[in-house]
Amino acid sequence: MKKFSISYMIGVVLYFSSLSVYAQSTDWQYWLSAQIQKHPDMIAAREQLLGNNAKADAIEQPLYNPELSSELERNGKQNNYQLGIRQTIDWWDRREVSRLKSGYIRNASEALYQQQVLQATAEAMATLVEWRAAKNVAAIAKKQYQQLQTQLELVQKRQRLGDLGSIDAELTFLSLSQQLAQVAEAKVVLKKSEAKARELIPSWTPKLGGVPQDFWPSSLSSNSNQDLLKHPRVASAYARWQSQKEEAELERRTAKADPTVGVKTGQDGGKNVIGLTLSIPLNVRNDFSAETRAAERAGLEEKARFQSIYRKQRFSWQAAYSVWKSFDQQYQRWKKLAQGRVEKSAELLERQWNSRDLSTTDYLLALNQRAESLIAGIELEKQTQLALLDALKQSGLLLQAKNAEHQITGIRK
Repeated sequence: MKKFSISYMIGVVLYFSSLSVYAQSTDWQYWLSAQIQKHPDMIAAREQLLGNNAKADAIEQPLYNPELSSELERNGKQNNYQLGIRQTIDWWDRREVSRLKSGYIRNASEALYQQQVLQATAEAMATLVEWRAAKNVAAIAKKQYQQLQTQLELVQKRQRLGDLGSIDAELTFLSLSQQLAQVAEAKVVLKKSEAKARELIPSWTPKLGGVPQDFWPSSLSSNSNQDLLKHPRVASAYARWQSQKEEAELERRTAKADPTVGVKTGQDGGKNVIGLTLSIPLNVRNDFSAETRAAERAGLEEKARFQSIYRKQRFSWQAAYSVWKSFDQQYQRWKKLAQGRVEKSAELLERQWNSRDLSTTDYLLALNQRAESLIAGIELEKQTQLALLDALKQSGLLLQAKNAEHQITGIRK
């Protein structure tokens, strides 16, 4: 029988554990994506995308349909008739330009849809981060109230025994009254965040919790120029610019006349006749150059808008990354300072108060400072996650290939 070392077995366990964590995180992302797709706003966005794709399909169609004509007249005893068909020829291949334009319209529409998905995903996740923080703050406020309630009972008991004066009971009562207001306020914030989460995520319940901790990446790499071009907002602006360039080319070709050819056959005076027709519009009084210039200027306008959006996105990403790094550094420092201290401080303070090494005033003040420290840690964690979420949004990394491509591919079908 083949023997395995302990280190090998541990490695195998750790490997499959990491796969399990990854699978859970991936399942949660797909679940959230499915929930967002159910929201009415995203249903509207999806219908908008399908409508734009239908418009792109219409642009790709042939420019001209054939025309069928007929004539019938009676000349004495003779019945004269003619049947003809005419077809305008796309001599300058405007359909090919239209086909290129329609491709850019689809790209712009899909990028716009991805941007809406990105915005909805970021908003939903931010709400879950807010909810988790509100839940933790409410739990601390409730626990603080319970501690003060127990403290008040102990103070009253010791007061009856003559160990403490009435001022200690009064101070505890005032702290307890203040804590009641804080508990009520924490509950209100929690309920509001729950309502917002239910509105944004149709099937969400508090039992499902917030964003899994293993979802958050530990680091972010800087975005290259090519990466930024893939951001939905930038990609949409780029596609609109290219579409307008094709529109300008289309206007240039539209200014040129397309010929129309036709064939007629019939009977005239009892004799069979056949004829050919050719017509070419003469753009003499109006050469349509103004429309071409307008389309070219519109193309330059879209180019400037694309450059502006690209610059804004780059600076937005840099700012979001800087904010996240700042919050993350402070949060890591807080965790290092608070590690093992905050949990033990409550028992330590209670022992010192019971042994009369700590006055009631100092004890209540210390309890309040401990609660504020815990809340400060929760706030730092929340702000760090919100900043990281914004950085992922500004970089476009929040929508990874599997999620985004799955959604767009499904819509195309």
